[in-house]
This record gives sequence, C-alpha cells and structure tokens, in this order.
Amino acid sequence: MADSVLIFDTTLRDGEQAPGFSMTPAEKLRLARQLEALRVDVIEAGFPIASQGDFEGVEAVAVACRSLTVAALARALEGDVRRAGLALAPAAKPRLHVFVATSDIHLEHKLRKTRAEVLADTHAAVRLARSFTGDVEFSAEDATRSDRAYLAAVCEAAIAAGATTINIPDTVGYTVPQEYAALIGWLRQNVRGGEAVVWSVHCHNDLGLAVANSLAALGAGARQVECTINGIGERAGNAALEEIAVALHVRQDAWPLRAGLALEQLHPASRLLSEITGVGVQPNKAVVGANAFAHEAGIHQDGMLKSPLTYEILTPATVGRERHELVLGKHSGRHALRARLQALGYQSLERGHLDRSYAAFLALADRRKAITDADLHACVRHAAGAALEAAS
Repeated sequence: MADSVLIFDTTLRDGEQAPGFSMTPAEKLRLARQLEALRVDVIEAGFPIASQGDFEGVEAVAVACRSLTVAALARALEGDVRRAGLALAPAAKPRLHVFVATSDIHLEHKLRKTRAEVLADTHAAVRLARSFTGDVEFSAEDATRSDRAYLAAVCEAAIAAGATTINIPDTVGYTVPQEYAALIGWLRQNVRGGEAVVWSVHCHNDLGLAVANSLAALGAGARQVECTINGIGERAGNAALEEIAVALHVRQDAWPLRAGLALEQLHPASRLLSEITGVGVQPNKAVVGANAFAHEAGIHQDGMLKSPLTYEILTPATVGRERHELVLGKHSGRHALRARLQALGYQSLERGHLDRSYAAFLALADRRKAITDADLHACVRHAAGAALEAAS
C-alpha cells in the first residue's frame, strides 16, 4: 500500500496574505467548508494575532470544521501563541503552528537576534504551544537559506520541546528540486528525534518551482505538503494544491503516495475561491484554468474525437469539470467543425456543403478570436446560399 501524504491547506492564511485576496470571517468559513468537502487533512485558518478579523476567522472555522485539523499560526512569541491557542479552543482537532526565522539574513536584518536567542525562543514557544494542544507544528522560516547545521539544531530544539511536525519552508522560492530533496533527506537522517515527527514542506513560487520542489521533497521522505488553492500566496504564490494532487494521482509510478482528497472537488474549490476574491486564474493554468481541457489545433481535435487519451492524461470529471472542450478557431480542422455542427443539429451535411461551411468558418476565424454557435449557423447558411448561387 502506498504511503500517506498529508495535505495542509494554507489558502486561508498564506494565500490570504497576497494583495487583493483578503477574506472576511464569513468568507473564510465558506471556503473552509469547501476545503472540508475536498477532504484536506489540515486547514490553516489564519494568524490570530494579526487582527480581530483573523482571530474570528480561525475561531469560526474551528467551530464549524470538525472532521479535520484546524491550525493557527503564531510567531515564537508568548503573546502570539496564547492568542492562537485561544482562537483554536473550540476546535475538535487543533494544531498550533509556531514559526521563527533561522537564516542569518533574517536573524541579522529582521529579528536582530543571535542564534542562541532564536534557539531559546523556539524551545519556549513550542513548549508553551504544547500546553494548548498535543499537535504542534514548528516552521523554520527561510530554511533553504539557513546554515544547515544551525537549522538542524533549531529543529532538534523544537522536537525536544514537543513539536510533532517539522516544516522546512522555502520561504522566498529560492531552492531547486534536487537541492531541496537533498536537504530534506539530510535533515531526516541527522536531526535527533527526526524519526518521530512528520516532515513537512512549504514552497513559494518565485522561480516557478514550488510544485516541483514540493514533489521532490515528498520523494525524499517528507509526508506533509503545504499548499493553496489556485497557488495563491505571497508574491508569486505558493505551491498549487490542485497541481500537486493531480500529479500524485496521475504519476503513482513516480510518487507512490496516497492523498485522501476528493479530487472531484478541486474545480469547485478553485471556482469558489475566485468568486470570493474576485480574482480568476489565467486560462492556461494547470488543472483549473479555462483552457486546461480545451483543444483548438486541428490535429489535437482529430485525436480527441478518436480517443481523449491521445491528448489528455486525466478526464475533466476527475477534477470536477463537466467535459473537455473542442474550441473552434483558425487552427481547427474539418473533423472538429463537423462534430460541432452535428451537435447543433446538422446531422447529414453532404461533403461539398461541409467544405463550403469550413471555408466560410476559416474566413471568419481569421478575423475573430471567438466563434459562437450563431456564427456557425451563419456559416452553414452562407454555404447553402453559395451552392444555390453556383447552381443558378
């Protein structure tokens, strides 16, 4: 049996931090219910110390979502941890997520603390978090730009204080797959107590590698992946949940891992997020973009009409979409046009009529980006008129 991988959704926390994506507590709750239907393992509902609205959002999700783990974020500060613990109090399965930066860049320029001070802060914050819940996650912010030996020491301090999940974030999207996999493998082998915790990864997309890095880390033994719907998040975003989910589903040979997601809820989740935020996804976005199952080129359309396996590696229904789409444009061939005309009721067009309709269609497609059904009816009528004129 394949190993299990936990899906940690941070759309409501890291995703919401992107400009233009903030949500009210009611909107967070609405999306959280959809994430529960998707069957993610963990929902990170917010950062309670950030605002009263964030506190209320975490609390609302904690009350409503009983079948999964609800997490709240806290810096390695006493006030943050206590505020997060209070927001999570109603949760059936609470997780307190503590983080602190570990790279020398962050220690010097942001925290202005020594390595020894951060080690002490880590131990104290995780131990305090354990007084609220037995499920504590620790994240080493900017882990991929941290000194490896020091990163290991901080992870050991967190584990000694009671952390049950250790997250190694690529906070600024700096790493590459082979490097990240090597880091995860090294930490699993060299951190004392590492065999008793779940290793987690959280990747940003600044170099366009968030999904690739996440999958590489899973191959190296990480068993939790942190991601967001539509890949939203700080700057260029986070690893896209839907892309990771589908990669694990389609390529079991590469990643023999089992995620317990209801894949048919992926597209509804994407659409709901866009509805709530007012921000759509680009048409060519993998899995959930408008063109993800659309085909315009004639060669592709001919293959699709003969067998969808020729140009699709999964069915639209797998991710909750109704059907694939043969888009008619200047690259389309006769087979696609004939199939569409038959769907519109033209079941018995003779070859010459079809050829004339196709010629009219191409002339129109050269001038327009989109061809409607009304345009197709007009092409058929034009072809019929041209035939009558030629006969007379």
